[in-house]
Amino acid sequence: MSWFASLKIGTKFNIMLSAILVALFLTAAFFVYQRERALIDRLAVDNARNIARQIIETRDYMSSVVKGEPEHNYNLVPQVVATNVAKRLTKDSKYYVRQVSLRYRNPDNRPDPFETAQLRVFAKGKVAETYGVVQTGKEPLFRYMLAMRAEKSCLECHGRYEDAPAFVRARFPRGHFSYNYKIGEVIGAVSVSIPLADLYHEAGTNLKLDLTYRGLTFCLILLVMAFLMRRTIIDPIRQVSDSITRVTATGAFGDRIPPRPRDEIGDLVAAFNEMMEELERKTRQQAESEDRYRNVLEMAQSAIVTFLADGKLVIINRKAEELFGLPKGELLGASIYGFIEDGERVRAGIEEHLRSGAGGLVGESTRHAVRGIRGTVTEVEMALSLSRSDHNPLFTAILREVERGRH
Repeated sequence: MSWFASLKIGTKFNIMLSAILVALFLTAAFFVYQRERALIDRLAVDNARNIARQIIETRDYMSSVVKGEPEHNYNLVPQVVATNVAKRLTKDSKYYVRQVSLRYRNPDNRPDPFETAQLRVFAKGKVAETYGVVQTGKEPLFRYMLAMRAEKSCLECHGRYEDAPAFVRARFPRGHFSYNYKIGEVIGAVSVSIPLADLYHEAGTNLKLDLTYRGLTFCLILLVMAFLMRRTIIDPIRQVSDSITRVTATGAFGDRIPPRPRDEIGDLVAAFNEMMEELERKTRQQAESEDRYRNVLEMAQSAIVTFLADGKLVIINRKAEELFGLPKGELLGASIYGFIEDGERVRAGIEEHLRSGAGGLVGESTRHAVRGIRGTVTEVEMALSLSRSDHNPLFTAILREVERGRH
């Protein structure tokens, strides 16, 4: 994840927000699709149940009112009437409806394996309807079945052979398995089939539309959140970062960021502005102090120098320029040990002081001979003190002339 850690905060926010929204989008899509499927399944069951009940009611009604008419008009046979009503009810729909029976008279009413199994369950009297998705043939189907039970009027054609109308006996001889039903016995069932692809086509269409709308909504949310994030968080933080970069590069503490509402970002901006004011004040005070120190150095009647442990000169006053015989520009960076005739002894004393923290000429006044660039030797009394800057030791030496040497 090092690549992610190196990204800018705005990019990180956009990636994380996008991931969250995509997860929410997919989760919502899943639940919407499940809800659509459950709704369509429920509608399919309700519609199939209503169709099956209408067919059964039509059959029962015809069985109760029709007497001898079917002998002259076969289309008035209750079974035939119910079949034709089913065809009309499901015309131009995805529903395929028929009446099936284990003891069928019409070969078209012969049950398939699924219907056979359900009719046997119905015959045991435990359930009166069943539905579910079944793999039959090339594609899965939604199947629904509602049991039909024999009533008294049904026995006129399906009771004893001797009691059946003549046209029935003529078509179905004695011993046919469609006779000898009893009242309440399962005589068959209404079977409804719907191709699953057709059943869920509407759900898929609705899901696509829903996903499109949700996707556009999530994109809009992402854009708005990214804009607000940039406006309220990223831009102020970038302003602070840019100001710190400029201060680091220029050393000027005059940058200020326009104040913001007093939230966390507003507190950060206010703290930055206060820090800049404090740094500007301290820098000004330091500059004034250095200026005063420089004036004191220049007014001093003795040579004063400040140097590092290795002897490199970093501060020189006017008297030191006269003592060493070089201007300040050429003395800066030169080693003071090269001007003191016993410079190596001074160096050794300073190193000893750095090791042990005591002695080594620091805090003492000692006499030394200083040789200028032109060879002039001057006897001086040197008072040496130690200070630190950025954890580096700085040594300040006051070189008071005692006796001026000659060539």
